[in-house]
Amino acid sequence: MDISPIVFYGSIFILAIFIGYYVVWSVTPALHTPLMSVTNAISAVIIVGAIVAMGAESTEISLLSKFVSFFALIFASVNIFGGFLVTQRMLEMYKKKVKKDDK
Repeated sequence: MDISPIVFYGSIFILAIFIGYYVVWSVTPALHTPLMSVTNAISAVIIVGAIVAMGAESTEISLLSKFVSFFALIFASVNIFGGFLVTQRMLEMYKKKVKKDDK
């Protein structure tokens, strides 16, 4: 009895979603910024892979591959942009506040 590749890869994808969710939500606040930096780096690799996959020559599942690659590109871009926004907000919390009287 063979397992379909779609079922096999789909189950790995679903497991990755659950593992990612529990890993991210169990991180302490002190480690949040380094974690965001790592996820931004991973998302950059995903963007490069998605661009390569969208530009690849046609195969038997070419349209599906290009469709999934497009959405991977969009989601990774949103993740990078959101990561930079969150990191910027966290860095703003640590800046020394200047009082109006101290100018």
